[in-house]
Amino acid sequence: MKTVISCTSKKIQSITIKSFLSLIATFLLLTSMFSSVFASEILAPEDFNTESWSKTIDYLDYVDIYAVTHGKPRPPRGAEANIYMTYVNNSGVQMLYAGLSNITMGYGELAVTLPIQTVMMHYKSENQQSDTVTASSYIMLMAFNDSKNQNIPGSPDKNDTLYASFSMGFDLSELLQNDAPALNSETSTIPLTHPEDNKWSWGMTYTNLTAIWWNIRIDPDNSTYKSVPVAITVYKELTFTYDLIVDPNNHSARIVSNYVIGEMTDLWVIDDFVWIFPIIVHYNSTGCYRPNKELYSTETIHQFLEKNSISMSMVFFQASATLDHTTESAVNGQDVTGTETIVSDDTITTSTEDGELLSSVDFGSKNAYSLINSTSGNTNSYDTMVRIVERNGFARNPIFGTHTFLMRYIPLALAHMDEPLYNQAKDKLLDMEYADYFYVISYPTYGGYAIEHDPIYNVFFSPTNIVPNESTTFGGIIVLAIIVAIILIAAIFVLRRRT
Repeated sequence: MKTVISCTSKKIQSITIKSFLSLIATFLLLTSMFSSVFASEILAPEDFNTESWSKTIDYLDYVDIYAVTHGKPRPPRGAEANIYMTYVNNSGVQMLYAGLSNITMGYGELAVTLPIQTVMMHYKSENQQSDTVTASSYIMLMAFNDSKNQNIPGSPDKNDTLYASFSMGFDLSELLQNDAPALNSETSTIPLTHPEDNKWSWGMTYTNLTAIWWNIRIDPDNSTYKSVPVAITVYKELTFTYDLIVDPNNHSARIVSNYVIGEMTDLWVIDDFVWIFPIIVHYNSTGCYRPNKELYSTETIHQFLEKNSISMSMVFFQASATLDHTTESAVNGQDVTGTETIVSDDTITTSTEDGELLSSVDFGSKNAYSLINSTSGNTNSYDTMVRIVERNGFARNPIFGTHTFLMRYIPLALAHMDEPLYNQAKDKLLDMEYADYFYVISYPTYGGYAIEHDPIYNVFFSPTNIVPNESTTFGGIIVLAIIVAIILIAAIFVLRRRT
């Protein structure tokens, strides 16, 4: 049986290169006004004239500047947010990656690890020489249980029981007492290397990653989530590795993204209630325990997940913009806007409205994942299920306030510089509701064991050997990376104040 994928997309409003130039101008203005924020040893405009680099940067200083200049609440003193960034500039393709490492809420606070990944590429289209920007963003892990009324077996749909799997910055130690997991799971960066001509490799690993499961609904007419978490989990790791391969002769570049969802080592769930008080039990590979570590049953974490038919998936969204054109995404030439069509062994392509191919996401060539069973010692291969989900079920879901809190404020930076541009961009710039499409990669056979998978993303460009002399050519993407970090960071502070 071949892997099944499906996808949805839409035409999006073109974002002119003028907007990117204006954004970088704002960025450089803030840099000159607050020289301590982006000192040369942290991030400097001239960095983007070099072929490649990687570094970890604290972005909360930028959040503080934004808050001061726009009258918004400032982050706590002593707070830090570390972003791992890599950059490659080769043959006319510019790639910027941003991975969120951790956030420290203030002096003496624990560092909370919150995975978020974005890969952005800037280039000129192959035929029409149109400046184009694409961005692919990882949002979260989502566990699911196929219901009897399922629409799509093996893939999370609106009739299934769904669990968003990410932390929202809450301290769980009082809830779980001496059985609490470590909330400051560690991150490590995989340095950018250049192993061969036209190839670069890098990545990031989150180890002992603690996540909260929130019951979520993705029905576009009822997109919501329950504010009380239903479980707490620890994954041995969550690793993202990337290979960028540039092929000037064939006018293409591709990113092979390898995802490793580590084995789930611990799971805390509510087993029962005594009056209104929950009884929490802790599953691991040896059995089930009460918070005082007394053995409750011999059922292991893997047996519990298999018994309850829990599967795992990853949620992403894709966005693109090109000068003087709109874009549309399709499968086999059929526009997939508003559909949840499943197609087998295929590729999602994004083109201009007049048919020029800009990019593609290829799942057919890597249509299986490996499941590494630590209990049996076996590694088996299973088919993935990839499909587009309706945007509104995610983009309008209040649980993603964590990701979108500042999106609506960022375009305000343009208002005093270019009023017409501000009016054009304020309603759609970086709004998830205007993304090309959301897609979910699901792994139906799971049991809490380690998963490995590596789909491929392609862009099609007009090659050049000229390294740009002006940092403004990639300015829009620099700001996009900043926004990716700020969105999550600022919302955490708001949520913290509400608890």
